[in-house]
Amino acid sequence: MRRAALPLALVLLLLAAPLGAGEISLDGGFIQGGLVRGSAPPGSAVTLDGRQLRLSPEGIFIFGFGRDAGAEAVLIIAYPGGEEETRRLAIAPRQYDIQRVEGLPQKMVTPPPELLARIREEGAIVRAARAFDMAETFFSAPFAWPARGPISGVYGSQRILNGEPRQPHFGVDIAAPEGTPVRAPAGGEVRLAAPDLYYSGGTVILDHGHGLSSSFLHMSRVDVAVGQQVAQGEVIGAIGATGRVTGAHLDWRMNWFERRLDPALLVGPQE
Repeated sequence: MRRAALPLALVLLLLAAPLGAGEISLDGGFIQGGLVRGSAPPGSAVTLDGRQLRLSPEGIFIFGFGRDAGAEAVLIIAYPGGEEETRRLAIAPRQYDIQRVEGLPQKMVTPPPELLARIREEGAIVRAARAFDMAETFFSAPFAWPARGPISGVYGSQRILNGEPRQPHFGVDIAAPEGTPVRAPAGGEVRLAAPDLYYSGGTVILDHGHGLSSSFLHMSRVDVAVGQQVAQGEVIGAIGATGRVTGAHLDWRMNWFERRLDPALLVGPQE
Protein backbone atom coordinates (compact mmCIF):
# COMPACT_ATOMS: atom_id res chain seq x y z
CA MET A 1 0.00 0.00 0.00
CA ARG A 2 1.39 3.44 -0.91
CA ARG A 3 2.07 5.75 2.00
CA ALA A 4 0.23 9.06 2.10
CA ALA A 5 2.43 11.92 0.95
CA LEU A 6 3.03 14.96 3.15
CA PRO A 7 2.85 18.44 1.57
CA LEU A 8 6.31 19.15 0.16
CA ALA A 9 6.62 22.61 1.71
CA LEU A 10 5.76 21.21 5.15
CA VAL A 11 8.32 18.42 4.83
CA LEU A 12 11.13 20.80 3.93
CA LEU A 13 10.17 23.23 6.71
CA LEU A 14 10.06 20.55 9.39
CA LEU A 15 13.27 18.84 8.32
CA ALA A 16 15.49 21.83 7.62
CA ALA A 17 16.68 21.99 11.23
CA PRO A 18 19.43 19.78 12.69
CA LEU A 19 18.21 16.41 13.94
CA GLY A 20 18.62 16.24 17.68
CA ALA A 21 21.25 17.57 20.02
CA GLY A 22 24.27 15.44 19.05
CA GLU A 23 27.53 16.57 17.55
CA ILE A 24 26.30 16.14 13.99
CA SER A 25 24.05 18.53 12.07
CA LEU A 26 21.90 17.73 9.04
CA ASP A 27 20.09 20.15 6.76
CA GLY A 28 18.06 19.57 3.61
CA GLY A 29 15.28 17.53 2.07
CA PHE A 30 14.48 14.28 3.86
CA ILE A 31 12.20 13.34 1.01
CA GLN A 32 12.38 11.25 -2.16
CA GLY A 33 14.70 13.16 -4.52
CA GLY A 34 16.16 15.27 -1.71
CA LEU A 35 19.74 16.29 -0.96
CA VAL A 36 21.03 16.54 2.61
CA ARG A 37 24.10 18.50 3.68
CA GLY A 38 25.74 17.52 6.93
CA SER A 39 28.62 18.30 9.22
CA ALA A 40 30.39 16.26 11.89
CA PRO A 41 33.53 16.79 13.96
CA PRO A 42 36.63 16.50 11.75
CA GLY A 43 38.00 12.99 11.81
CA SER A 44 34.60 11.33 12.14
CA ALA A 45 33.49 8.46 9.91
CA VAL A 46 29.93 8.54 8.56
CA THR A 47 28.01 5.83 6.73
CA LEU A 48 24.54 5.86 5.17
CA ASP A 49 22.94 2.43 4.91
CA GLY A 50 26.43 0.95 5.07
CA ARG A 51 27.85 3.30 2.42
CA GLN A 52 30.92 5.28 3.49
CA LEU A 53 30.50 9.02 2.93
CA ARG A 54 33.34 11.39 2.05
CA LEU A 55 34.03 14.01 4.72
CA SER A 56 35.97 17.17 4.01
CA PRO A 57 38.79 18.15 6.41
CA GLU A 58 36.21 20.41 8.09
CA GLY A 59 33.77 17.51 8.50
CA ILE A 60 31.34 18.49 5.71
CA PHE A 61 29.46 15.74 3.83
CA ILE A 62 26.38 15.17 1.68
CA PHE A 63 24.03 12.39 0.67
CA GLY A 64 20.84 12.08 -1.33
CA PHE A 65 17.69 10.01 -1.72
CA GLY A 66 16.47 8.63 -5.06
CA ARG A 67 13.02 8.92 -6.60
CA ASP A 68 11.81 5.66 -5.09
CA ALA A 69 13.74 5.72 -1.81
CA GLY A 70 12.22 3.69 1.01
CA ALA A 71 10.69 5.02 4.22
CA GLU A 72 13.90 5.05 6.26
CA ALA A 73 17.67 5.34 6.01
CA VAL A 74 20.23 4.57 8.70
CA LEU A 75 23.06 7.03 9.35
CA ILE A 76 25.94 5.87 11.58
CA ILE A 77 28.50 8.34 12.90
CA ALA A 78 31.74 7.15 14.48
CA TYR A 79 33.20 10.11 16.34
CA PRO A 80 36.97 10.64 16.72
CA GLY A 81 36.81 9.83 20.44
CA GLY A 82 35.43 6.37 19.79
CA GLU A 83 31.74 7.04 20.45
CA GLU A 84 29.21 5.87 17.86
CA GLU A 85 25.76 7.25 17.13
CA THR A 86 22.99 5.77 14.99
CA ARG A 87 20.23 7.91 13.52
CA ARG A 88 17.22 6.55 11.69
CA LEU A 89 16.13 9.09 9.10
CA ALA A 90 12.50 9.17 7.99
CA ILE A 91 12.15 9.79 4.22
CA ALA A 92 8.91 11.40 3.10
CA PRO A 93 7.20 9.91 0.02
CA ARG A 94 5.98 11.86 -3.01
CA GLN A 95 3.33 11.51 -5.64
CA TYR A 96 4.44 11.83 -9.26
CA ASP A 97 2.74 13.08 -12.39
CA ILE A 98 2.15 11.09 -15.56
CA GLN A 99 2.92 12.97 -18.78
CA ARG A 100 2.00 11.94 -22.33
CA VAL A 101 4.19 13.07 -25.22
CA GLU A 102 2.90 12.40 -28.71
CA GLY A 103 4.31 13.10 -32.13
CA LEU A 104 7.91 11.96 -31.59
CA PRO A 105 9.58 10.27 -34.55
CA GLN A 106 9.27 6.53 -33.92
CA LYS A 107 13.05 6.06 -34.23
CA MET A 108 13.44 8.30 -31.17
CA VAL A 109 10.93 6.27 -29.14
CA THR A 110 12.32 2.90 -30.22
CA PRO A 111 15.82 3.46 -31.62
CA PRO A 112 16.79 1.41 -34.66
CA PRO A 113 19.13 -1.54 -33.94
CA GLU A 114 22.09 0.05 -35.72
CA LEU A 115 22.14 2.84 -33.11
CA LEU A 116 22.12 0.63 -30.02
CA ALA A 117 25.92 0.41 -29.83
CA ARG A 118 26.19 4.21 -29.89
CA ILE A 119 23.53 4.55 -27.19
CA ARG A 120 25.28 2.03 -24.92
CA GLU A 121 28.65 3.74 -25.42
CA GLU A 122 27.24 7.18 -24.65
CA GLY A 123 25.45 5.82 -21.58
CA ALA A 124 28.74 4.46 -20.24
CA ILE A 125 30.42 7.83 -20.79
CA VAL A 126 27.66 9.64 -18.87
CA ARG A 127 27.78 7.16 -15.97
CA ALA A 128 31.55 7.56 -15.72
CA ALA A 129 31.22 11.36 -15.63
CA ARG A 130 28.75 11.11 -12.74
CA ALA A 131 30.87 8.64 -10.76
CA PHE A 132 33.59 11.10 -9.69
CA ASP A 133 34.12 11.66 -5.96
CA MET A 134 35.89 15.01 -6.04
CA ALA A 135 37.15 16.36 -2.70
CA GLU A 136 36.10 19.97 -3.36
CA THR A 137 32.89 21.23 -1.75
CA PHE A 138 31.33 23.53 -4.34
CA PHE A 139 27.96 22.17 -3.18
CA SER A 140 28.26 24.07 0.12
CA ALA A 141 27.00 27.32 -1.39
CA PRO A 142 23.31 27.88 -2.24
CA PHE A 143 22.25 26.83 -5.76
CA ALA A 144 20.57 29.08 -8.35
CA TRP A 145 18.42 28.36 -11.39
CA PRO A 146 20.60 27.79 -14.51
CA ALA A 147 17.97 29.45 -16.69
CA ARG A 148 14.49 30.90 -16.25
CA GLY A 149 11.26 30.13 -18.03
CA PRO A 150 8.07 28.11 -17.72
CA ILE A 151 8.51 24.67 -16.14
CA SER A 152 7.42 22.19 -18.80
CA GLY A 153 8.51 18.97 -17.08
CA VAL A 154 9.04 17.96 -13.47
CA TYR A 155 11.15 15.45 -11.59
CA GLY A 156 9.78 11.98 -11.07
CA SER A 157 7.02 12.15 -13.64
CA GLN A 158 6.63 9.19 -15.93
CA ARG A 159 6.43 9.87 -19.62
CA ILE A 160 4.37 7.88 -22.07
CA LEU A 161 5.93 8.43 -25.49
CA ASN A 162 3.65 7.82 -28.43
CA GLY A 163 1.59 5.61 -26.15
CA GLU A 164 4.53 3.57 -24.81
CA PRO A 165 5.47 3.90 -21.08
CA ARG A 166 9.09 4.88 -20.53
CA GLN A 167 11.32 5.39 -17.50
CA PRO A 168 10.49 8.33 -15.20
CA HIS A 169 11.73 11.79 -16.01
CA PHE A 170 14.61 12.65 -13.69
CA GLY A 171 15.02 16.37 -14.28
CA VAL A 172 13.24 19.68 -14.37
CA ASP A 173 12.51 21.09 -17.83
CA ILE A 174 12.80 24.86 -18.34
CA ALA A 175 11.19 26.10 -21.54
CA ALA A 176 12.98 29.08 -23.12
CA PRO A 177 13.93 30.23 -26.63
CA GLU A 178 16.84 28.57 -28.37
CA GLY A 179 20.04 30.44 -27.62
CA THR A 180 19.05 31.47 -24.09
CA PRO A 181 22.21 31.32 -21.92
CA VAL A 182 22.61 28.41 -19.50
CA ARG A 183 24.51 29.38 -16.35
CA ALA A 184 26.20 27.21 -13.75
CA PRO A 185 23.79 26.84 -10.78
CA ALA A 186 26.82 26.44 -8.49
CA GLY A 187 30.56 26.23 -8.92
CA GLY A 188 32.13 23.03 -10.15
CA GLU A 189 34.40 21.22 -12.60
CA VAL A 190 33.25 20.10 -16.04
CA ARG A 191 33.25 16.29 -16.42
CA LEU A 192 31.48 16.04 -19.78
CA ALA A 193 31.08 18.53 -22.63
CA ALA A 194 29.47 16.72 -25.57
CA PRO A 195 27.88 18.54 -28.52
CA ASP A 196 25.66 15.72 -29.79
CA LEU A 197 24.58 12.72 -27.71
CA TYR A 198 21.79 10.63 -29.18
CA TYR A 199 19.19 11.16 -26.47
CA SER A 200 20.34 14.38 -24.81
CA GLY A 201 21.98 16.31 -27.66
CA GLY A 202 24.35 19.01 -26.43
CA THR A 203 25.21 17.88 -22.90
CA VAL A 204 27.32 19.23 -20.04
CA ILE A 205 27.94 17.49 -16.70
CA LEU A 206 29.24 19.72 -13.92
CA ASP A 207 30.78 18.14 -10.81
CA HIS A 208 29.99 20.00 -7.55
CA GLY A 209 32.03 17.64 -5.34
CA HIS A 210 31.48 14.54 -3.18
CA GLY A 211 29.55 12.79 -5.95
CA LEU A 212 27.04 15.58 -6.58
CA SER A 213 26.69 16.61 -10.23
CA SER A 214 24.40 18.66 -12.46
CA SER A 215 23.60 17.61 -16.03
CA PHE A 216 22.37 20.04 -18.68
CA LEU A 217 20.69 18.46 -21.70
CA HIS A 218 19.50 19.44 -25.20
CA MET A 219 21.77 22.49 -25.49
CA SER A 220 22.32 24.21 -28.82
CA ARG A 221 25.80 25.30 -27.81
CA VAL A 222 28.42 24.03 -25.36
CA ASP A 223 30.82 26.73 -24.15
CA VAL A 224 33.00 24.77 -21.71
CA ALA A 225 35.58 21.99 -21.89
CA VAL A 226 36.27 18.93 -19.75
CA GLY A 227 38.44 19.80 -16.75
CA GLN A 228 37.45 23.45 -16.74
CA GLN A 229 36.36 24.96 -13.42
CA VAL A 230 33.44 27.38 -13.51
CA ALA A 231 31.89 29.70 -10.94
CA GLN A 232 28.22 30.05 -10.14
CA GLY A 233 26.51 32.17 -12.78
CA GLU A 234 29.13 31.56 -15.48
CA VAL A 235 27.67 30.78 -18.91
CA ILE A 236 28.29 27.15 -19.87
CA GLY A 237 26.18 26.97 -23.04
CA ALA A 238 22.79 27.79 -24.50
CA ILE A 239 19.33 26.26 -24.52
CA GLY A 240 18.46 24.28 -27.63
CA ALA A 241 16.33 21.53 -29.10
CA THR A 242 18.98 18.86 -29.71
CA GLY A 243 18.58 15.15 -29.01
CA ARG A 244 15.16 13.65 -28.29
CA VAL A 245 12.93 16.68 -27.84
CA THR A 246 9.79 18.27 -29.22
CA GLY A 247 10.86 21.87 -28.60
CA ALA A 248 13.56 24.12 -27.16
CA HIS A 249 14.14 23.71 -23.43
CA LEU A 250 16.79 22.90 -20.83
CA ASP A 251 16.55 19.58 -19.00
CA TRP A 252 18.44 20.14 -15.73
CA ARG A 253 19.23 16.96 -13.78
CA MET A 254 21.14 16.26 -10.60
CA ASN A 255 22.79 13.11 -9.32
CA TRP A 256 24.44 12.00 -6.13
CA PHE A 257 26.50 9.27 -7.78
CA GLU A 258 23.88 6.91 -9.29
CA ARG A 259 20.97 8.40 -7.32
CA ARG A 260 18.75 10.82 -9.20
CA LEU A 261 17.87 13.95 -7.24
CA ASP A 262 15.33 16.73 -7.78
CA PRO A 263 17.08 20.03 -8.69
CA ALA A 264 13.97 22.05 -7.84
CA LEU A 265 14.36 21.17 -4.15
CA LEU A 266 17.67 23.06 -4.06
CA VAL A 267 16.55 26.33 -5.60
CA GLY A 268 12.91 26.95 -4.73
CA PRO A 269 10.50 28.92 -6.94
CA GLN A 270 11.83 31.16 -9.69
CA GLU A 271 11.77 34.83 -8.75
